[in-house]
Amino acid sequence: MAGQLKKSGAQKIVDFESAMAELEQIVADMEAGKLSLEDSLAAYKRGAELLTLCRAKLEDAQQQVSVLGNGVLKDFSATGEAGQG
Repeated sequence: MAGQLKKSGAQKIVDFESAMAELEQIVADMEAGKLSLEDSLAAYKRGAELLTLCRAKLEDAQQQVSVLGNGVLKDFSATGEAGQG
């Protein structure tokens, strides 16, 4: 497992979905309780890195949506109803 963590830690995750998938795997591995203390610490560190990356990607997406909506978040159902009337 330590080899897998070192290998995955060296990889650069560029997309949100890949980061989330790796984070979910780390959580599953830790919850299984089969990691040594050293591997648990490495997994925790990698998980923290992935969490930071995911949060940054979500914040970026939120900013883009805000810009596209001219800073006003709109209810999708209200927008659909207005288009019908």
